[in-house]
Amino acid sequence: MTPNTEIVWIISVISVARQPSWAPSEVSVIAPIRALARYDALLKVLQIIAAQRDLKSLVSKLAQELHKVLEFCNFDLLLYDPDLDRMTLYFPGVQPFIADYIRFSDGPGYWAWQNQRTYVGVIDELERQFPVYAESRRDEHIKVFCCAPLTTLNKRLGVVHFSSSVLDRAYDADELEFIQRMAAQIAILIESTANAEAARALESELTRERNHLRDLLEVTNAAVSQLELDDMLREIQDRLCSIARCRHVNVALEDEPGILHWQSASSLAERDLFVPGSPLATDGLLLRGARLSPPRAEVLEHNDLNRAAVFSQEVANLVDRGIRTVCLVPLASRDRLLGLICFNWVDPGACSADRARMLAEIAGQLAPSIENALVHREVSRLRDRLAEEKLCLEEELRSEHNFNEMIGESPALHRVLAQIEQVAASDSTVLILGETGVGKELAARAIHQLSLRTGNAMLKLNCSAIPAGLLESELFGHERGAFTGAVARKLGRMELADRGSLFLDEIGDIPLELQPKLLRVLQEHEFERVGGRATVRSDFRLIAATNRNLREMVADHTFRSDLFYRLNVFPIVVPPLRERREDIPLLVRHFVRKYARRMNRRIDTIPSETMSRLAALPWPGNIRELENLVERAVILTHGSVLAVPAADLVPANDFVLDPTPSLDQLALASPGRSQQQERAFLIKALEESGGRVSGPNGAAVRLGMPRSTLFSRLQTLGINPREIRSACRVQSWQQTR
Repeated sequence: MTPNTEIVWIISVISVARQPSWAPSEVSVIAPIRALARYDALLKVLQIIAAQRDLKSLVSKLAQELHKVLEFCNFDLLLYDPDLDRMTLYFPGVQPFIADYIRFSDGPGYWAWQNQRTYVGVIDELERQFPVYAESRRDEHIKVFCCAPLTTLNKRLGVVHFSSSVLDRAYDADELEFIQRMAAQIAILIESTANAEAARALESELTRERNHLRDLLEVTNAAVSQLELDDMLREIQDRLCSIARCRHVNVALEDEPGILHWQSASSLAERDLFVPGSPLATDGLLLRGARLSPPRAEVLEHNDLNRAAVFSQEVANLVDRGIRTVCLVPLASRDRLLGLICFNWVDPGACSADRARMLAEIAGQLAPSIENALVHREVSRLRDRLAEEKLCLEEELRSEHNFNEMIGESPALHRVLAQIEQVAASDSTVLILGETGVGKELAARAIHQLSLRTGNAMLKLNCSAIPAGLLESELFGHERGAFTGAVARKLGRMELADRGSLFLDEIGDIPLELQPKLLRVLQEHEFERVGGRATVRSDFRLIAATNRNLREMVADHTFRSDLFYRLNVFPIVVPPLRERREDIPLLVRHFVRKYARRMNRRIDTIPSETMSRLAALPWPGNIRELENLVERAVILTHGSVLAVPAADLVPANDFVLDPTPSLDQLALASPGRSQQQERAFLIKALEESGGRVSGPNGAAVRLGMPRSTLFSRLQTLGINPREIRSACRVQSWQQTR
């Protein structure tokens, strides 16, 4: 019966008791009055029970209220303790009456608890049934006993005990019913109180466990977020100080077998108890704590530290700094000692057993991360060593093989190689200038291989080999449906070259309408795919190459000046082959070996006359022309002596042999020459050739360029060769006269 239904039942009884139809006899009047008093007392008892949460206060207040309706000299509340197998007494201010030598089963309370029935008896009956118990309470002059069980649906809790010193005042049936109902309500209160206390204890335990897991997660996250050991130690030391509420946290790691060294101190103030890098004493107390087997936390109190300070300088330093409590926690992973964590407090007894266990669990979580950091540090050390060895080997290769495929020993080539080595380490844009076939792509490849991006790809794109309509898609990529034929998304070369290099050959042929987009990418390193709206970022290094005069194109408004300035950050002019004639024998031998090996031929002799004539040729196609000639010669050779066709050893009609051409003549396409200087130079060349452009003695042969190119430049600069030829004839006629 719940308290609410109990109250309804009481009110109903009271209402019946107040009916006027009852007989006015003395007995019939007194009985309802007593019943009304008891039910009124029960109502107050229920209110007291509902308002109290402490059992001793409950017993005290119940005793005061129950005296109004019951006769007793003692009112006791006894709860069963299963651990001790006896009753625990709650009493309102009197001394306990149960002696230590009396067993639980020797009293009436046990009978009521075991049988779940109310026990009522006088002193004579008590002496017969429980003589030892009755003897212990004889001095109290108790005559009547009443015990009611405290029971709920789930558990037997104990008993309530009433005793009276009035022999003729036995407890009648109404009073027993009143006691039983009161006991039922007290049992509900006791169970709810016990459940509440258990819930509070569970909540406290859950809170402690949650805080512990939060601390573990916080430290673990701090450890796994850092790969570098020093950064990790600074992170975890600061957090461990906060979690353990200690003054200092120091970490020692095993750098050498059997030797532990203190690591860098925490970033917080006053953490330098030990010098970073100093070893732990081999016979010291701290090192012995790190080698505990199995690994466990060891707490050293003030007295332990004082005794150890006599023999250990490390401990003496701790004591001198005011440290009164130390907790040593080994760091071990897979049966391997990694190091030691030393927690220090200035208060004695600051590290309890629970805290020590918590710190040991945290150390167990940190050990794998610290081991990974140690492995990472070792890998980084080996990687740096390999990188240094690689640099040394590359330096040797460069000195022996001249930047891999760039073969030669001429001063002109050495100047180019020095420029490549100088700019390679930076991320600056490089513009490679030179005639066709001089090896501009080899120079770009050498720049990429010597740069910090050598681990990633270098993508190449020839701007003149792709139609203008498709060049934008090749550079920036496109989205599906951007144009007819775009059936799927395509990533452009700029996006694919992220963290690598992008080589744009023939940059001078890029369409004028596409140049602003390229300029924006070079400035912002972001772009949109064709047909897309999302901005794509790409970190690539641009290496551009051209055989055209970009300054002239800027003057003719066929190339944007701002793009030219953005490309012309570090220009490198690759010299033509006729400026490095001393490299021709090396190149010939290299190409002969290359194609002889490919064609499974054995050619070990090159006639000196053939080599001399090859070195004297003008090579308008430069190294590409030389390579093609050698390949053709290897195909035509049947023996071990290279046989070059005689026709290939004679210059074409548009060229004359000039063993010592001037550098100014051959560098006419240099971007540093102004139009006025070029115009004056061309007029002088025409005057020296008698106004003739082509032919064996024409200006084109003297300048070492195709006649079509010279005609185009003369037309651009407004030079009329016929006028110069007429002037030369007049001057010649005047000189003959």
